[in-house]
Amino acid sequence: MKLKRLFFLILGCISLGVGCIGIVLPVLPTVPFFLLTVFCFANSSQKLHDWFVGTKLYKKNLESFVQKRGMTVRTKVGIILPVTLVMGIGFFMMWSKALTIPCVILAIVWICHIVYFLFGVKTLSGTEQTERRSAATGSGRSKYGGTVDVRNENQRC
Repeated sequence: MKLKRLFFLILGCISLGVGCIGIVLPVLPTVPFFLLTVFCFANSSQKLHDWFVGTKLYKKNLESFVQKRGMTVRTKVGIILPVTLVMGIGFFMMWSKALTIPCVILAIVWICHIVYFLFGVKTLSGTEQTERRSAATGSGRSKYGGTVDVRNENQRC
């Protein structure tokens, strides 16, 4: 049992590191590695899982998706473009070597990826995601750009 937890802990740390590198490198997708991080930390350490779920990385990239709400257009584009670029490079390299069957398989995987993100994942507007996040945390934006604790203001009324 401890070996399993150690395996998930190490895999979670590696996927977190690769996901963070993916923030800087546009070719490397971030979201799949952060999803793997959440899964691994949930299976290895509740403390690490709670820490990661509380980070800005998680809230910005995964929170709305994990809670089955959807993703913003920006997040979808941030996933689709690098994956398309990497798959396109692989496709053209295989095509230049006359590897037809792997090209067809890669094209089918790419089409399924595009169809899933366009039609399978709900698209949220940026304001909708912000409203849901602020409703969940109890805070909102003031007209001056700062945050306001909505719970305290409601209690005063």
